[in-house]
Amino acid sequence: MTNDVNEVLEGTTLSVYVYAVKEGKPVGPRDVMRGLNLGSPSVAYRHLQKLEDAKLLMKNEYGEYFLKKKRKINGYRWLGRRLLPNSMYYFYFFLGLFITEILVLAYHFRVETYEFKVFFALGLSITGIAMVLFLKEALSSSKRLGKTKARSKEE
Repeated sequence: MTNDVNEVLEGTTLSVYVYAVKEGKPVGPRDVMRGLNLGSPSVAYRHLQKLEDAKLLMKNEYGEYFLKKKRKINGYRWLGRRLLPNSMYYFYFFLGLFITEILVLAYHFRVETYEFKVFFALGLSITGIAMVLFLKEALSSSKRLGKTKARSKEE
């Protein structure tokens, strides 16, 4: 079932699923259509049906869909109702490390040797480069998810 769910959760269907999770309340086809700029409610309905068939959403008596199960999505993690790329967590780790290194360098700057300062400058540059690379990857992953929303507008 895991592979089937992963196949369902791509493209516009993934965008509809993320939209339903972010809303945190039951959504109908027209809500999804407006929220994702889809061409018609029938397109939204088709994707909501796919998600219901995959047992990720349930339909209530008013014809609205609500979250039944929050699934793990490859390359992303849920933080509450937000979907963040895995690389964003690494960015935050390296950002914390970078700030810690700056504080240590500032605290020891007056009393330490030149070699210590050079060593820390090297460490800061490596940490800074890693931080920038992970941020770049996280932003491109977020854009890919956003492009599925833009692509859904064409449907």
